[in-house]
Amino acid sequence: MLNSALRQVRDRGAEHLPWSAASRRDAVFIAAGVPLGLPLILALSMPKSGVLLPVAVLCMDLLTIAQRSRFRELRGLEIPGRVGPDAGWVVRLRSGFTWRQAGYHFLAAPALAIGSFLVLAVWGAGLVMATVYGWVSFLPRGNSLRYGTGWSVTDAGITVAGLALLLAVPWVVAWLARLDERAARALLGPNRAEVLERRVEDLAESRAGVVDAADAERRRIERDLHDGAQQRLVSLAMNLGLARRTLKDVPPEAMQVIVEAHQEAQAAIAELRDLVRGLHPVVLEDRGLDAALSGIAARAPVPVRLTVDLPDRISPTVEAVAYFTVSEALANVAKHARASRVDLSVRQEFGRVRIVITDDGVGGADPSTGTGLIGLRKRAASVDGTLAITSPLGGPTVITVELPCEL
Repeated sequence: MLNSALRQVRDRGAEHLPWSAASRRDAVFIAAGVPLGLPLILALSMPKSGVLLPVAVLCMDLLTIAQRSRFRELRGLEIPGRVGPDAGWVVRLRSGFTWRQAGYHFLAAPALAIGSFLVLAVWGAGLVMATVYGWVSFLPRGNSLRYGTGWSVTDAGITVAGLALLLAVPWVVAWLARLDERAARALLGPNRAEVLERRVEDLAESRAGVVDAADAERRRIERDLHDGAQQRLVSLAMNLGLARRTLKDVPPEAMQVIVEAHQEAQAAIAELRDLVRGLHPVVLEDRGLDAALSGIAARAPVPVRLTVDLPDRISPTVEAVAYFTVSEALANVAKHARASRVDLSVRQEFGRVRIVITDDGVGGADPSTGTGLIGLRKRAASVDGTLAITSPLGGPTVITVELPCEL
């Protein structure tokens, strides 16, 4: 373990030798930041004008692009850009991202540029000092660094000091490079709140895509069943019915088999139609939510008074969610509420679809008791909708669903 620690220290020290590749990369990186760290300070030192602030903001954007390119090309570091769409001057000046940019370009970048320039100058001075033995002989006689024919104590001291600087400066260069990286990550990139906000938007978009894909898949399955399996069953039932009516000379046992097969085919067709309607009713796609809900109300075992006020067609996915929500809610009423009537109202208000289902049953509906209300709430939430339930004991029960018109 001690040997491993010593090896790490040795390797880390080797990275910061003046002639190492890491030291050269760090030096090029901080040197490239020097010309990018001073323009805004020079611009703001000019006489003030009415367009100075917008010009400064524009310069900040250009410098930010240049700085990101420097980090990407010389450090392999990708700094994310502005989160969200571009906005006007007023909005941008009030944005925290703009002020973080200003903090980097007006404070951090100039300070780092000055520090980098001084460090590189010291590094160059160290190189000159370390090689004094090579060029001191070219100085004119009588110079303070050259007297006599051999080396002086001064020459030796300068050489030692230069070597010390050459060994020490790479550590400072590496420290400045890391400091620049941290400052750029914190000030030129989005903060945590902006990243989370953008992630929430991405998740909402991806969830909407998943919901649309699931709805499209339901439509495909419905079409395949309607145009494929259902048509084959209808043809089979017709052939069996024709055989049942025309074949008179078959034994009674065989006729009984034909009759039973005909009845089973008819029952399978009825079940398949119910299944297709449950996947995605054709009337919903062809005639819209109003006609589809009218069909549900007509088939409901409890009398339903329906009121629909939808001036415009809404998103197909939202239509499907509204349809299945109403269908499941009416099924729950018929199964649990012991109601004699149901009032169903569907209206479009302020860009949202508001569905109110009221029954005069016994009440006491509780989502935690597994009556299907949890599924209704999840179905509404899949498109950023809400579902509220009011159901005191003795009734009435009111289910209010609000869905966006568009995803």
